[in-house]
Amino acid sequence: GGVLGAMETMYQRGKIQEESLYYETLKHTGEYPIIGVNTFLNKDGSPTIIPQEVIRATTEEKENQIRTLQNLQQANQEKCAEHLKCLQQVAINNGNTFAELVEAVKYCSLGQITHALYEVGGQYRRNM
Repeated sequence: GGVLGAMETMYQRGKIQEESLYYETLKHTGEYPIIGVNTFLNKDGSPTIIPQEVIRATTEEKENQIRTLQNLQQANQEKCAEHLKCLQQVAINNGNTFAELVEAVKYCSLGQITHALYEVGGQYRRNM
């Protein structure tokens, strides 16, 4: 029982998720009115600007980005491995990962950081 028991069974997280889902449902159906979001909208519709067309990167831009990423990874292999290992250690020790993330992004790609954190923490799954 108590707070520790509730934490072990993830009671609080479950309640937060339930309330969040309930709130989003009410907002989406219009049962929970929010001015400018689902009620009292401009007669012309939402003020959100919708682009005329979806802008996609050209093949040349994609290849250039891939080359840039490969160059980053080759130039910083040792520093990257060092920072990823440090980030994993901080995560394992339940430390503040923000400072290490700030350093890691200088040498590592988002994919490398994500994979390193996944190795030590697994994947978050929302309880329904």
